[in-house]
Amino acid sequence: MIEDMGKVYLVGAGPGDVAYLTVKAHNLLQQAQVLVYDALVDEQLLQCVPPDCLKLDVGKRGGKPSTPQAEINKLLVKYCQQGKQVVRLKSGDPFIFGRCTAEIEALKLSGCAFEVVPGISSALAAPLLAGIPLTDPVLSRCFAVLTAHEPDALDWKALSRLETLVILMGGQHLAEIIHRLLQQGRSHLTPIAIIRWAGTPNQQIWTAQLGNILDTTAGLSLSPVVIVIGEVVGLRKDTACCVPTQPEKISSANLTTDRDYSPSTMSALSGKTILVTRAVGQSSQFGDRLIAAGATVIEMPTLEIGPPSSWEALDNAIANLANVDWLILTSTNGVDYFFDRLTAQGKDARTLAKVKIAVVGEKTAQSLKKRGLQPDFIPPNFVADSLVENFPEELSQKKLLFPRVESGGREVLVKELTAKGAEVIEVAAYQSCCPSSIPQTAELALQNHAVDVITFASSKTVQFFCQLVESRFSNTSDVLAGVCIASIGPQTSKTCRDLIGRVDVEAEEYTLDGLTQALITWAINDN
Repeated sequence: MIEDMGKVYLVGAGPGDVAYLTVKAHNLLQQAQVLVYDALVDEQLLQCVPPDCLKLDVGKRGGKPSTPQAEINKLLVKYCQQGKQVVRLKSGDPFIFGRCTAEIEALKLSGCAFEVVPGISSALAAPLLAGIPLTDPVLSRCFAVLTAHEPDALDWKALSRLETLVILMGGQHLAEIIHRLLQQGRSHLTPIAIIRWAGTPNQQIWTAQLGNILDTTAGLSLSPVVIVIGEVVGLRKDTACCVPTQPEKISSANLTTDRDYSPSTMSALSGKTILVTRAVGQSSQFGDRLIAAGATVIEMPTLEIGPPSSWEALDNAIANLANVDWLILTSTNGVDYFFDRLTAQGKDARTLAKVKIAVVGEKTAQSLKKRGLQPDFIPPNFVADSLVENFPEELSQKKLLFPRVESGGREVLVKELTAKGAEVIEVAAYQSCCPSSIPQTAELALQNHAVDVITFASSKTVQFFCQLVESRFSNTSDVLAGVCIASIGPQTSKTCRDLIGRVDVEAEEYTLDGLTQALITWAINDN
């Protein structure tokens, strides 16, 4: 019966950037059990779903391989009938060239519940973000939106008489579009604008006339683009200054931060494009802080976190917690995986009643507090070296349990604790690895030298960033030339120097707030 089934939401993703997602769409993504998505401009949209959400890429970008529509229909019906909440995420608005009819018919035939959620169409957003009004009392009393995917199917005689045309999927057929309009009497002096990657840090705009736009764009890749033809293109010089270069992301981090920034610093990063390296699925609060300070932010996941190859060592350690004096936690991942495994073993925080907990880092402490526990010791400088120097009691004969990443790390910490007479029990609690690819938005920004700053919050993000960049670019030195390398602290800085050759900014306080403040100071001095 339908009430026992799931539901499919046909959701508009907007023009690309996650900031242009509607509130309802964002809420649905956060609750999605299955995500069926097209080729999206901003891969950060995929980070909005829960970690256990099944994500299915079905392509749907012109000129590239994609899943047949019949197969997409079957997927939607299949997971809906399994009782899942399914989000079918489409670029722009679902009902504007979104091919929704076939999917709705399939859902209806199968008795599946569904709902359509509107999105901002790139046909409207791209011209606005380029500073081009589609209507004007004199120059444009109407406009038409069309797809040039099949030029022969259009009535070019009728279209040529309209004051303003907005054309989607027209990049590959630009020459044909111009030929048809000129053939029907449109002036070769008619203004035209081509907007690529609208609403993202990689947005590019070319303006010319029908008679010379092919020369202007010769040799360029025109996908994905929105084409605007008409006299309103000429108004851009008067309106473009009023259009934001990047939307402000509305989140709690925009409304309140752990640090009060003065009004003079709230725009200190204006004009700076910052590439933030982070773990896949990690919160974007740091990026939100940078945006609040005026920056354009591109997020690049450079770290994938997962369970260790074996739980045996951690399970044995949990079974013997009664013999442990201190639990050492140096990352939020260590907190999460340790306590999740504790729960999986049928235990809870009461098992730690006689165990003291030391944490390294402000975020690690916050993660622990979210689980209802207060750390017994936080070193003053937020770094592992400070843990040993300031440990609150004699370490000799103490047993310390240290759940850490399987691939190793913190060798200096273990060595120094051992030198003080402690017995350190190292167990693999999680594993980290390098993602398989660079998000397209980040890759294009690096390729086009559009990045001013790259931030690193751990040595692993430095290592995997270099690995990813080296796999995509033949000359990494050229890619990073002139880019400010910003580090959260000494250990991360050391890795930057080893692999990149330099560090330009290091946080004085080794936290994300400290790194934000360091970048603000750098930007003010740079100006």
